Amino acid sequence: MALMADKGLTQSELARRVGVSPTAIWKLMNEPAQGSKHTHKIARELDTTAEYLMGETDDAGMSRQLVAAAQPVVEIDEDLVEIDSIDLKYGMGGTFLDTDHIEVAKVKFSRSWISQFTSSPPHMLCSTRGAGDSMMPTIHDQDVVIIDRSQTRPEMGDKIWAIVYSGWGMIKRLRAQPDGTIRISSDNQLIRDDFASDGDLFIVGRVVAVVKSV
Repeated sequence: MALMADKGLTQSELARRVGVSPTAIWKLMNEPAQGSKHTHKIARELDTTAEYLMGETDDAGMSRQLVAAAQPVVEIDEDLVEIDSIDLKYGMGGTFLDTDHIEVAKVKFSRSWISQFTSSPPHMLCSTRGAGDSMMPTIHDQDVVIIDRSQTRPEMGDKIWAIVYSGWGMIKRLRAQPDGTIRISSDNQLIRDDFASDGDLFIVGRVVAVVKSV
């Protein structure tokens, strides 16, 4: 798609930003008339409109103008930023994911607070709630975690990552092994380590902050 090329986005990167699977992006590109409940969000990422993506207009430039004109004028709090909130509990032991049906909302965080943990722009961040006790005492059940989707390579040993492993969503520590596999570890010492090959593991991003539930 020309709009993806203009922005230097791959199909996988666009899928990551929108919170859907690469398959959902492929379907929209190849079957645009069918549309998707994620079409409007994909359009926002590509700076166009859903009508253009669905083939109802051929004028991408006009679509961008319409998007700009449609934006309401609001007062902006300089210290607040909006990031995606994924309505899906990442099981710290493991939660099965249907990545074609992830609901995404927007939540506001303090820009100065976020900047303590990452310099990545807000569109590369998302938040979600953890579930389970396998990452205790570091992350408790129902704690909110902030995920930096710009970080997808576990080169920093033993950092905490949001991952999809064989269809299961998890929050775990990762460490690359000399044989090319990735060790998946829990902070709960009762949980045994697992090992994944690169093809079985999809890294959503690195957990950069935890908001404790009360």
